[in-house]
Amino acid sequence: MSKVVAELKYSAEHEWVAVDGSGPVNIGISAVAADALGDIVYVDLPEVGSTVTAGETCGEVESTKSVSDLYAPVTGEVTEINDGVVSDPALINSDPYGAGWLFKVAVTAEGPLLSAEEYAAANGGEL
Repeated sequence: MSKVVAELKYSAEHEWVAVDGSGPVNIGISAVAADALGDIVYVDLPEVGSTVTAGETCGEVESTKSVSDLYAPVTGEVTEINDGVVSDPALINSDPYGAGWLFKVAVTAEGPLLSAEEYAAANGGEL
């Protein structure tokens, strides 16, 4: 069973948000999504300085199985992208909640987010 991290919030589309209240939030995709996608080979992330809108597509994640849209779980300005994951997308599979984070956003509004418990219950993840 895929791991769900209790300290994070999640979108219904499988993105996670690390909200600590001290600045831009980290965003990535859950282990549930990474496991379902299989070996991730390419990511297309929003550009630094661009604005993302909660619930709208902002990039793509491509695996050996399929291409999936990446949805913004929050609205705000992209302040940083993870160059490490662009050059080595497999980091998403090996460490989705650590080195596999995707981008950071200075949040102006949150989309509808689930608690870890709600996300795990809906998607079969394990806390």
